[in-house]
Amino acid sequence: MKIRVDKTDLQRGVQAVGNVITPKNVLPILSNILFETQKNKVKLTTTDLDMGVSIVLDAEVVEPGAITIPTKRLGDIIKELPSGAVVINTRKNNVVDIQLENCEFKLMGLPKEEFPKLPEIKEKENLVFTQEVFKNMLQLTSFAVSHEETRYVLNGLLLEIKKGSAETETLVRFVGTDGRRLAVVDKKMPLKIHKDNKVIIPYKTVQELLRNLKDEGDVSVVISPNQVFFEMDGAVIISRLIEGDFPDYQRVIPQPSASKVRLNKEDFILVLRRANLLTTPDFQAVKFELFKNKLVVSKSTPDVGEFKEEIPIEYGGKELVIGFNPNYFLDMLRYWREADFVLEFFDAEKPGVVRSAEYAYIVQPMRLN
Repeated sequence: MKIRVDKTDLQRGVQAVGNVITPKNVLPILSNILFETQKNKVKLTTTDLDMGVSIVLDAEVVEPGAITIPTKRLGDIIKELPSGAVVINTRKNNVVDIQLENCEFKLMGLPKEEFPKLPEIKEKENLVFTQEVFKNMLQLTSFAVSHEETRYVLNGLLLEIKKGSAETETLVRFVGTDGRRLAVVDKKMPLKIHKDNKVIIPYKTVQELLRNLKDEGDVSVVISPNQVFFEMDGAVIISRLIEGDFPDYQRVIPQPSASKVRLNKEDFILVLRRANLLTTPDFQAVKFELFKNKLVVSKSTPDVGEFKEEIPIEYGGKELVIGFNPNYFLDMLRYWREADFVLEFFDAEKPGVVRSAEYAYIVQPMRLN
């Protein structure tokens, strides 16, 4: 194989596929990128056996072929090369020449035959979403995913696709939860589907999607019984699905409460950040005190200090004292696109809820020390 590819494009491609690779790989081949030539293109692929990522780059193909190259070494080399066209040339015994102007590196590669084959998706139903909408749905839910290995089915996002009332209307829903909070986002989309679907997408795959999704263009999604396939802007992600039954999250979503306050997003973020300065791993709860004309946010941590700030509000419910982890609201508000939001309350032992027509975020309270 001999190709000539622009350094900037090559660097972008290596970065796009390199995130899949983990230092814990037992097989050396899983630390490599597979390079395969196509007509006027080169395809870069990596896999960790659970997920595969590939991207196609423009290239001048001098001699067709394929080779795998160590990702970390290649990425470090490209980063230090000057701008221009990089020539990658394979020689005997899987030696790879990397040249640009008067600079030359040699790396030991591994043959294509050792690289695992990615699964082929045989399902025909192709769902097309706008990348911007799909990305925002992931952003509003993925932060709530559990990272505890003992709760494996919660280590991913639930994706539900249901037929709507109209023939071409489809409900698309993402759900993430770690048992302490729950995020649900719905979108009605002009998609025609033949059957409803419910799958759990691993968190690592969701992270990879968020790295690749942009604010323009489309993303194609194909779901099979064991895998899911995403394609966008020349990049392809194929992932295994998490097997198991996702909990009945509908039971956790309360009916709307009459006790609610409207808050400015940016102002509330600043208050929470200030309160968070005095939290510790053992004392995470921040106190919320609700009065008719003010919300008092305070934090008292033994041997650290105290904080208190008042926020003017209009509130018609009963006075209430409740504790929350401030990070749970900060995680969500980072992706909230409106200037204001409404926070619903019930009582001191029931969750707080942020809700809109297409979104619900439920946060369990914390015991105040």
